[in-house]
Amino acid sequence: MFPHPSRLTPRRPRLTRVLGAALGLASTSAAMTLTVFAAAPAQAALIATGACNEAALSQPFQQWGDSNSYELVPGGDFEGSVAGWTLSGGAQRVAGSEPYAVTGSVGGYSLALPAGASATSPFTCVNASYPSFRFFAHTNGLPSTVLVQVVYETVLGPVDLPIGAVALSADWQPTLPMLTGSIAGGVLSGGTGEVALRFTALTGSSRIDDVYVDPHMR
Repeated sequence: MFPHPSRLTPRRPRLTRVLGAALGLASTSAAMTLTVFAAAPAQAALIATGACNEAALSQPFQQWGDSNSYELVPGGDFEGSVAGWTLSGGAQRVAGSEPYAVTGSVGGYSLALPAGASATSPFTCVNASYPSFRFFAHTNGLPSTVLVQVVYETVLGPVDLPIGAVALSADWQPTLPMLTGSIAGGVLSGGTGEVALRFTALTGSSRIDDVYVDPHMR
């Protein structure tokens, strides 16, 4: 049984080292946006900023100094069916959850990613108002690293954008905020795009849980 979150001392996440790909993505997104605006100022509507769904919002990372509101990715707590997720390489729903009860209660399940395994979330809508996402993770044994990508649906087919690699610690901890590339997605998809998140275990065995997107509605 996990201890009640009030008896846990929140720690600054020491597990995450988001590699240079995140900065590269930000630069690429900004460059694409500037190109669109410079070439066709009248088409600024390609970058939508309003809410694109009515999902419930919460502040799951507040005890780590992040008071932003987030929405849970579909099936992102792994408490129910994972039928909407695409799992490969032995990825599976297993018993055990992050102990902080950020969804309102301590869960009973998370997603296990053995080395080489991959999991892709269902698609959900994002636009320029959805700049980042966070999730909980830990290594299940030896040191492990998870590659994180966003996958956009476009008129030309799926486009994969690598975000970075996350080095995990032995304890459940939240990752640092990671970019969705939503500005680039807006350009590629006409304002509002459909995005999925893909997690691939590069080394070691990993667990992930409670995957959230920040809708930036503030």
